[in-house]
Amino acid sequence: MGSEGRGGGELIVKVSKREVVAAVLPLQEHWLPLSNLDLLLPPVDVGVFFCYKKNTSLLGKDLSNNFPSMVRVLKKALAQALVTYYAFAGEVVSNPVGEPEILCNNRGVDFVEAFAESELKDLDLYNPDDTIEGKLVPKKKHGVLAVQATELKCGGLVVACTFDHRIADAYSANLFLVSWAEMAQSKPISTVPCFRRSLLNPRRPGSIHPSLNDVYVPVTSLPPPKDPQPGDDYLISRIYYIKADQLNLLQSLATTTNGCRRTKLESFSAFLWKMVAKHAILNNVDKKVTKMGIVVDGRTRLGDGDIDKASLMGSYFGNVLSIPYGGKDVNEIDENPLRYVMPMPSPSCNGDWVVYVHLLKGQVELIETEAAHLFRPLTFDYLQDTNKE
Repeated sequence: MGSEGRGGGELIVKVSKREVVAAVLPLQEHWLPLSNLDLLLPPVDVGVFFCYKKNTSLLGKDLSNNFPSMVRVLKKALAQALVTYYAFAGEVVSNPVGEPEILCNNRGVDFVEAFAESELKDLDLYNPDDTIEGKLVPKKKHGVLAVQATELKCGGLVVACTFDHRIADAYSANLFLVSWAEMAQSKPISTVPCFRRSLLNPRRPGSIHPSLNDVYVPVTSLPPPKDPQPGDDYLISRIYYIKADQLNLLQSLATTTNGCRRTKLESFSAFLWKMVAKHAILNNVDKKVTKMGIVVDGRTRLGDGDIDKASLMGSYFGNVLSIPYGGKDVNEIDENPLRYVMPMPSPSCNGDWVVYVHLLKGQVELIETEAAHLFRPLTFDYLQDTNKE
């Protein structure tokens, strides 16, 4: 595996070992159906990665940066966590009516060990397409979850996971990652996941608001995908950081004259909306819908006044909710593939954001041209500086 690093040389990643890690305890084989919210998602894999500098303890353990020792801890803890998070140890298969379901058979998780001829400071974090995806973040070929641990030339470490988004949203994946870390530190799991699909049964199945027809359409009504043509726009990924003072400025600009104060997320989303809409206008995209969706955690909204149900929803494992933010009238179905932007708090804990962007190349170029003061490329130096604060 190879790609260009920040230093201009090719990033060489050599796989040293492949293994399947299964739950440490036997599991009764059974089927776990997907909820209606899970079934709304296409078969999309999502990746996440964690970078550790040399002389940094891994998951709370001081292992003297011994890569084999660190990997042993990761595997042992993973096998323990999969006992509780057994859905990640299964595989997605079709049921008799053709719908995907999880076969909880303890197939296990593909675990890759690798070495990268690069130092952590030379990884191009701003452009993950080049040095992260498919090199440090594994391609999931089997099962629901894949893991890769990569030793860097500087003694650093990158731990990356790829999981099937139909099985878990970001909240569920985070529950698993926290539990995995707790197992590695010999701590008990703080949150036991709940797989009760009945929690998402419709409260009033006979009452469906007509507005849902403007949000969802049958898959069978979609036109077949077109073959890419020369000059077509395509999706790229970028990672930026946004300074806290710029977020505060956006928020102040979004405050209305009557004093209605918008949240930082609302203010940022409105600004991003303007950029996406301007790109559509400049490229004469006047016959297609321009929509933006804000992904929210619906667990707090589905308790329905039931304390016990609200408690279970807090540990519910699966996909829960995504709410449309706005749009214009639909004249033609947008055939472009999934695009999204994911803001998260910076590790500096100083109010900065780190923002992952997966948009069309033309949209990214417009954002970087007109909002370079806001969207700043994520670099190793920025992360170094945040650790000093």
